Amino acid sequence: MQQTASARRLLIVDDDEMFCQVMHRAMSRRGFEVLVARDGEEAMNLARQYQPEQATLDLKLEHESGLKLLPEMLALIPGCRIIVLTGYSSIATAVEAIKLGAVNYLCKPVDADEVLTALSREQGDPAAEVAETPPSINRLTWEHIQKVLQEHDGNISATARALGMHRRTLQRKLQKRPVRH
Repeated sequence: MQQTASARRLLIVDDDEMFCQVMHRAMSRRGFEVLVARDGEEAMNLARQYQPEQATLDLKLEHESGLKLLPEMLALIPGCRIIVLTGYSSIATAVEAIKLGAVNYLCKPVDADEVLTALSREQGDPAAEVAETPPSINRLTWEHIQKVLQEHDGNISATARALGMHRRTLQRKLQKRPVRH
């Protein structure tokens, strides 16, 4: 049942123009027919028209959440293998992405080989490395904010109220890159 790369269509959904160009070129060289969408509407139109077998989906598109787009894409193309890519990783969003049907979740920066490996993996890796030390308090704070934000469907004001912080403070925290473990 394994198809050759040349027979597969890959939809890249990301609002980062440079990432799209680099990934398009790299995946085309690996034999994929590559389609690129910059937002949810364009992604759904391309998915409807071309029925891609695989897709990469950015978690944080400019005006929408990849998590909201994920089930819509899978409803349209049930067999599509979708991996979620993000520069703003958290345990909460990783769990939600998998629950919603993503086959994998990768933290940016990623290269084409990592994407290819993630798309082709059928099972989890029991040999995955376990961190030697627990996450820092800053990382735990970031994770908690992401969890509460997810619980409030991305609503910044409701999340700020739930966390007991000012909305602008929360917005500043969310604009920063996640803290490393």
